[in-house]
Amino acid sequence: MVNKNTLFGLLLIFIPISIAGSFLHWDGTIVFLSACLAIVPLAGYMGEATEEIAVVVGPNIGGLMNATFGNATELILAYVALKSGLIDVVKATITGSIIGNLLLVMGVSMFLGGLRYKEQEFQPITARLNASAMNLAVVAILLPTAVQYTSAGVGEAVLQRLSVAVALVLIFVYCLSLLFSMKTHTYLYEVGVADLDEDPGEGVKIEMPNLWLWVAVLFVVTIGVAVESELLVETLEEATSELGLSTLFTGVILLPIIGNAAEHATAVTVALKNKMDLSVSVAVGSSMQIALFVAPVLVIAGYFIGQPMDLDFNPFELVAVAVAVWLANSISNDGRSNWLEGMLLLATYTVLALAFYFHPVTS
Repeated sequence: MVNKNTLFGLLLIFIPISIAGSFLHWDGTIVFLSACLAIVPLAGYMGEATEEIAVVVGPNIGGLMNATFGNATELILAYVALKSGLIDVVKATITGSIIGNLLLVMGVSMFLGGLRYKEQEFQPITARLNASAMNLAVVAILLPTAVQYTSAGVGEAVLQRLSVAVALVLIFVYCLSLLFSMKTHTYLYEVGVADLDEDPGEGVKIEMPNLWLWVAVLFVVTIGVAVESELLVETLEEATSELGLSTLFTGVILLPIIGNAAEHATAVTVALKNKMDLSVSVAVGSSMQIALFVAPVLVIAGYFIGQPMDLDFNPFELVAVAVAVWLANSISNDGRSNWLEGMLLLATYTVLALAFYFHPVTS
């Protein structure tokens, strides 16, 4: 069976292929698909480098690094799209990352983990706290849209200022959540930061990672993600047209799967080891970071680079996010999971994906 590292190693071949395709002016679809596949291992190595650095620098700085770089791939990809003026794609990617983590990642983890273990447990207190944070995120992205649809004559400038103000509130809440999980209530999250590997046992010396090696790896793969994101965004419109996909479907379904592939693999792997606390933490934590950090940062960045992005989302995207948050919260509220609950999450994700695929393109 091919393990994750072997697969990532094989996918690295798409980095030179995508770059060569861009310089040689190959068909846009080939460059687009190559860039998509190239981002997957880069995102994986970025996550691995962050974890290794966190081991050396200690739990506080390490936790902050994990929180900061946890969705760096999605942030870089979305920023490149924002800089190119593809604001609808950026919004769709935010929506897709939230519903993908809550429904697809958690669904696969609970389903496969439930096939191996009859019932798996995780901390319900943490699940409820995460649920409250996600409810805030839904309210935050719902209200600017509600203002737009219920008030006549609301200009783009007003909506932009409202979105920036809401973004600042969300970032403040995100900082408070870091303080809560890393300082005042660390005991609630101790299981969630457990080692992915088995305990080596007493008397076994654990070798510390080479800090500067992993810092160099993090620097190189970050540049790689930025380059591949540029290639992906440059060929996005041509490729989606040739593949018969709408930009809405591409942003909500395709791009989040690519950006989150490494986290998906991690969540499923630890679920198969009966560490559902960590699996749920990866899935829900990633959604929280997208909603409370990545989306607000993009709103503020757009304000300063002259690409005004607001929190006025497509109403159908809001429905999808609300459904995902509600179902994930209801299933995780009791701190237990089984394969059927995982299948319910996957079925919901499939229905939403089909709805986005058939959703008519609007100007």
